[in-house]
Amino acid sequence: MIKCIYIEDEIKDHPRTLSILDRFGSTRRIKIKRYGDVFNKKSQNFRLQKSNPALILARKHQGLVLDAPDSFGIGGTKNYYFSHMFNCIYDCRYCFLQGMYSSANYVVFVNYEDFDKNIEDLVNSNPNENLTFFSGYDCDSLALENITGFVEHTLPVFQKFDNALLELRTKSIQLKPLLEFTPMKNCVIAFSLMPRAMSDSLDHKTPKISERIKAISKLAELGWKIGLRFDPLVHGKDWKILYKELFDEIELNVPETAIHSVSVGPLRFPKNIFKNISKLYPEEKLFAGPLVNSPRTPSYAENVEKEMTDYCLEHISRFVPKSAIFNCVSSN
Repeated sequence: MIKCIYIEDEIKDHPRTLSILDRFGSTRRIKIKRYGDVFNKKSQNFRLQKSNPALILARKHQGLVLDAPDSFGIGGTKNYYFSHMFNCIYDCRYCFLQGMYSSANYVVFVNYEDFDKNIEDLVNSNPNENLTFFSGYDCDSLALENITGFVEHTLPVFQKFDNALLELRTKSIQLKPLLEFTPMKNCVIAFSLMPRAMSDSLDHKTPKISERIKAISKLAELGWKIGLRFDPLVHGKDWKILYKELFDEIELNVPETAIHSVSVGPLRFPKNIFKNISKLYPEEKLFAGPLVNSPRTPSYAENVEKEMTDYCLEHISRFVPKSAIFNCVSSN
């Protein structure tokens, strides 16, 4: 429940701002000059704030569309990402956002049209390239759709592009905007997944894995392209059995023809982010696992990463063509 909304002066009369505010009735509203004055304040406690986050409505001026990290890629020649929102309604223990931001408040950038222009310029300036645009790096693409209307706005933008692919990364089962659109050949609905026992322990506030697979099955039946994202791979007791059960369930419920791509990536953290997260949750068993504190990226030992990755790739390749599987390897 949002109990407080901060609104930048610059966008207080923006149609999208007014539309969002209409959904909250008499919720307390505070005008601010720039979102950073609230979001970037020092001495905030992410863990405490996560229990009652505020909503911040703002305009993004710079860095609307950025080059994707090297580990991103599902077949395109150039990869970009963009974030209409900072932070997520879910509370996954391994999420890097809780170690990157000091604030758990939700920031929604209402100037979608500026994102559109940046995307269109990139597409038009690269007519002979296959571009991929990733949404869901700094937030969940679908989880707050009933408030933001982001997907409803963005799908038509990509309908006019032949050489641009949109990935919507999510753990949400809020499918309304997708049910109302004709499935698009250049849009992938990518679901993050892990074995049920691990998700129950680590994916706080998210839909259950069984519910996500039902949502995937429904979208696949309608004709949407599906992405399966096993990132991060999490080590633990009976991990081989648990992952095999997950892969078997997916194979049973998701037709191969609907699967656009699969990506696999081991658990890893930038060093500073790991330091911040482990301070927030010192009792979390995940951070006491077989992690190697390397100079740059705390992660599982190389032999553990390799064993998990090889095992999962072997099982996935039994129901997905190898050409559609992408290995996002940790760099230490």
